Amino acid sequence: MKLLEGKVAIITGAARGIGKEVAKKFAEAGANVAFSDMVYDDNAKAVEAELKAYGVEAKGYASDASKFEASQQFVDQVVKDFGKVDILINNAGITRDGLFMRMTEEQWDLVINVNLKSAFNLTKAVQPYMLKARSGSIVNMSSVVGVRGNAGQANYAASKAGMIGLTKSIARELGSRNIRCNAIAPGFIETEMTAVLPAAEKEGWLKDIPMKRGGRPDEVGNVCVFLASDMSSFVSGQVINVCGAMLT
Repeated sequence: MKLLEGKVAIITGAARGIGKEVAKKFAEAGANVAFSDMVYDDNAKAVEAELKAYGVEAKGYASDASKFEASQQFVDQVVKDFGKVDILINNAGITRDGLFMRMTEEQWDLVINVNLKSAFNLTKAVQPYMLKARSGSIVNMSSVVGVRGNAGQANYAASKAGMIGLTKSIARELGSRNIRCNAIAPGFIETEMTAVLPAAEKEGWLKDIPMKRGGRPDEVGNVCVFLASDMSSFVSGQVINVCGAMLT
C-alpha cells in the first residue's frame, strides 16, 4: 500500500516550483490532490494532467490564498468534489526583496498577506473538517530565512518566521484531536525563483551549504510526504530544515 493511499491533500501554490513537485510526490504516493494557484491556466492544466497520470484524482483551482473568504470557498468546494480533506500544505509564497530602509508598506503587506495570512486562511478553512474527522496533517512551508533572517528580506523572513510560530501554536491547540502541524524550512532550492538570481548571489548561498549544492524541489516533496503520512504519526510542532546542513 502506498504511503498516502486514499488521502485527500490540498496544496496551495502548486502550479510550479516546490509546490508542483510536492503535488507530484503526493500523487506518486497515492494521494488525491486538489491544488490552487492564482489562475487556472494552461500550466495548471498541464500539472493536473501530470498528477492524473499517477492514477489518482487531481483538480486545479483558481484561488487567491491571501483572501479569507476565497480560501473558505476553495476548501468547501474541494470537500464537495473530493468528499474530505486529510492533508493541507500551505505552500503559497512570493518575494518582494529589498533593503529594509527602502522597503515600502506595499512590499511588506503583500508578502505578509500571501505568505503568512494565507496559512491562517487555509488552516481556518480546513479546521472544522479535520476536527470532525479527528484526524489531519498540516504542513507549513517556511524557510531557513525564517529561522536565521536575511539581509534584504525582512518581509519574507518575518512571514516565514510567523509560519513557524503558527505551526507550533496550532500543534498545541489541535493535538488532542489528532491533528498534527509541522513546518518545513527549505534552504537554497533550485527553482524558477532561484534561477533568476545573479551568479554572485548563488555562489554566496552555495558557500554557506556544507553539501555544496542547491536542493531539489522533490527533496522537499519527500519530507512533505513523510510529514503527511502515518509514518510521522507522533511528529507535531516541529520545524524540519531541508537545507544541506546550512542550519545545524
